Amino acid sequence: MMVKGDDITPELVQQALKDTGITIKRVDFDITKLIAMLTSGNPPDLVRGVGAQDTAYFAARDVMQELDSYFAGSSVLRLDDLDPVNDLWRYDGKTQGKGPRYGMAKDFSQDSMFWYNTSAFDRKGLDYPSETEPVTYEEWLENARGLVQRSKGQTTVFGGSYNGLTKATLLATMTASAGGSLFSDDFSRVDFTTPEARKALAWYIEYCRTRVGPSAIQPDPNGWDGPTFQAGRLAMSNSGYWLGGLIGTDKKLAEVSRLAPAPMFAGGERISACQGGTGLWMPRKARNKDAAWRIFEWFFGEAPAKSRASGGWGIPTLKSLRPLMPAQEDYQKRVLRVQENELKHFSVVAFSPYTTGDSFEALFNQAAPAAMKGEISVDTLAGNLNSVINEQLKRGKEQVG
Repeated sequence: MMVKGDDITPELVQQALKDTGITIKRVDFDITKLIAMLTSGNPPDLVRGVGAQDTAYFAARDVMQELDSYFAGSSVLRLDDLDPVNDLWRYDGKTQGKGPRYGMAKDFSQDSMFWYNTSAFDRKGLDYPSETEPVTYEEWLENARGLVQRSKGQTTVFGGSYNGLTKATLLATMTASAGGSLFSDDFSRVDFTTPEARKALAWYIEYCRTRVGPSAIQPDPNGWDGPTFQAGRLAMSNSGYWLGGLIGTDKKLAEVSRLAPAPMFAGGERISACQGGTGLWMPRKARNKDAAWRIFEWFFGEAPAKSRASGGWGIPTLKSLRPLMPAQEDYQKRVLRVQENELKHFSVVAFSPYTTGDSFEALFNQAAPAAMKGEISVDTLAGNLNSVINEQLKRGKEQVG
């Protein structure tokens, strides 16, 4: 298995041997090494992947094993028990979310949702966001402006963080909320100049420009939202349900923390996507497919899955495991109510097979800071992004053929 350290711990390797009789050899995930192994025809038997970004990319290159026949014969992973988030791991050759299954998510969140600290709202006399009705992106940013605290030119408390898991999935999801699509119908081009994509881009640049939260021009010293939210230095965090696993370790923080629905654009659509869906897939040239599938079943449907479900670090991707989600304390029950209501608004936002989230991010981070600093306009940035990202997509399409 090519995974990260916290995906398969040494303890889980021992438990797998005890539960299944199969020995797992763990290799640290490395994209360069993975591509070399795939190219040489000697890949791992199971590989870590982020469904929202990786499925179309690897499936289009014909290196993923279709798993429909395995699912059909499984009593552990039944199709009628799969949460719709697992459609992130489907690709029909044109569109993500349809066609054969190539993998499965281990757990998930609707990553456009946000947490907020009621103490921060109380100090500023601001009304709490609704637990059932989304605020608009405009209202979210207005709240962030009201919540930010500064001293001697430095931001001491961020009003809010809204960066998504990657800029690609963030902007694709926001464009969908505005009623459009970031990508062309065949996913071979982006167009940031359409009204919907420009609205998403302009909002994000305004968020960065006003310095109400972490960004490329105002990094969070902690590198991510968790420790900053814990320390009371972040009033709102664009993190889905999964952050509750961290929040729940601090009872005082948990009491003042609330989960809210994903924002939407005024007049747009209510979209609450998963920007991650991390899980596993099986390479087409894997040499131990039956053993790999048995570990796949065990990891996604047996002891490890039950342990993850009860930890509060993500929503189980088997509906039958939902009763294991933490609901003992009042704050856990409240979070669960909000989350269960939000599930009704889940949808797959398809991604292009011709680039990766990391490649998109690198180009965005080169082009966007000038607009964040007010040195160029949003329209100029939109044109610059179209130019560099479409060149990347063109090369990706040539690779796929």
